[in-house]
Amino acid sequence: MNPVSLPLPPLRRAAVLVLLCAPALGGAAGCSPPPGTPPPTPTATSTPTATATDVGWVQLMTPMNQQAVKLLTLAATRATEPRVRGFAGRLRTEQEAELDRLRSLLTRMGLPGTDVHAGHDMPGMVTVRDLEAARAAEGPAFDRLVLVQIRDHLRQSAQVSRSEITSGGRADARELAAALVTAREASLAELERLSGAGRALG
Repeated sequence: MNPVSLPLPPLRRAAVLVLLCAPALGGAAGCSPPPGTPPPTPTATSTPTATATDVGWVQLMTPMNQQAVKLLTLAATRATEPRVRGFAGRLRTEQEAELDRLRSLLTRMGLPGTDVHAGHDMPGMVTVRDLEAARAAEGPAFDRLVLVQIRDHLRQSAQVSRSEITSGGRADARELAAALVTAREASLAELERLSGAGRALG
């Protein structure tokens, strides 16, 4: 059998929303609240105020994981190569656990759980079209499609999370972003071992 080859096409060139505002010196967000919005009243027990970077990151990462879980659910049962099925199943479990933490963070930040990126063609986002293509694919072609999409997802979500680590204002958000980056790096290393396994993958 031929190895699973994973050509990396250029990232989607659709316009990407500006998600991460550059924070001003001193840690303040570089985006201002809408005119007329009263400033929050600080208290000794209040939670940290979310910056635009924090909001953009958590509102992107949540649907990215949600969509990836849908593709991984397909792969966990339909992938031709057993190791791809195993990888997909483990990664799905990890991303579902991350989703719990992301949703909890959304709640703590007072943000709605709605997908603000619904319908957007974002780099690293598994789209409805991607899912339809996966459902139509069979055999090794299905495996290759899934692994290419998941590698894109892992790389892009790691990149966005590194921006949160660098520029985010909330310690809990930066901590979660760091955990996601560590998990992405481990998953990417495992994926590369799968795709480079020679004749064992077909």
